[in-house]
Amino acid sequence: MADKKNYYEILGVSKNATEEEIKAAYKKLVKQYHPDLHPNDKLAAEKFKEINEANEVLSDKQKRAAYDYEQEHPGMGGMGGMGGAGFGGFGGFGDIFDSIFQGFGGGASVQRDTTGDDIQLQLTLSFMDAAKGCTREISYSRNEPCPVCGGTGAKNGTAFRTCTKCNGKGQIRYAQETMFGRTVRVGACPDCGGRGKIVTEKCPDCKGKGYIRRETKLTLNIPAGADTNSYIRKRGYGQAGTDGGAPGDLIVVIRVEPHKIFQRKNMDLYVDLPIPFQTAALGGTVKVPDLDDTFDYQIPEGTQSGTTFTIRGKGIRSRSGTGNLYLRVTVEVPTRLTRDQKKKIADAAETLDIRQYDKAKKYADNVSALYGKNPY
Repeated sequence: MADKKNYYEILGVSKNATEEEIKAAYKKLVKQYHPDLHPNDKLAAEKFKEINEANEVLSDKQKRAAYDYEQEHPGMGGMGGMGGAGFGGFGGFGDIFDSIFQGFGGGASVQRDTTGDDIQLQLTLSFMDAAKGCTREISYSRNEPCPVCGGTGAKNGTAFRTCTKCNGKGQIRYAQETMFGRTVRVGACPDCGGRGKIVTEKCPDCKGKGYIRRETKLTLNIPAGADTNSYIRKRGYGQAGTDGGAPGDLIVVIRVEPHKIFQRKNMDLYVDLPIPFQTAALGGTVKVPDLDDTFDYQIPEGTQSGTTFTIRGKGIRSRSGTGNLYLRVTVEVPTRLTRDQKKKIADAAETLDIRQYDKAKKYADNVSALYGKNPY
């Protein structure tokens, strides 16, 4: 079962998870990896497909029971024959019986995966670098394929012989009794470890390991609009494979630091804009920041606290589109006034008719209708 996907790990739940827990985990991951949030991102698309595949199995009682049985009894098949539900068409279980009964017809051996493991790193970026795009040089240690033996571990890449126990197939068939009767199970050859060949003389450079530990330097081009938990995949920059297999990938996960002025939602930017009460009442021009500089914005007279202004095209500019800039206004009322300033405000207030204010008038009318008194 080592080569089978662990659906519980994919959904991030325990093996004893309830149906409700599985459903909740599935919904959360679908929102996180939905293709609409990661356009042109193949890794996100693969993850989204895995999530749906895992949910299809674990959300169905019969399929989940078959899957659990196969995990506990590797190579013995699932419970499709007992529950009346076959394995065809879901979760890759259709090939379970192919591997179990392989050998009755003398089928070809299954080759083991020699691809190297992926490496995952985290890269922290400032808000501006992530929003506008940048380049970063990173360095990390990895197992690189040995250039002398080509990753085979054999001297000159040729000092090995075919395994006589499995005749180079790398696998051996074992007959066993199961609840389904006598079956034939295919397993890795114990002599060659599934390689199909045995090294007769080790490579002197890598000591037969097939790889050399080295420091790798790499320049990454971070596209504009990178966000926390977005990632960059570099093919072939992971750990070296075995027996000359392809190396794994490097996955760089982005973490973006918060900003003192800007908040972000997808490609849109939000700025909390405090303005003096006289500007809110009379109108005026204020300086507003964007990703490149500041610009003048005209605040209309009578602007209320909580008003949001939309400036189109002033958000993050990325390959998938351009966002907007939203200004959320907060009217600042002075808290420290001199006696003379207070008198002037009071004098000015006396000249104003409360009926000029829509919300205040509506409030006064409602209170008057309820109690017969004007609250002002």
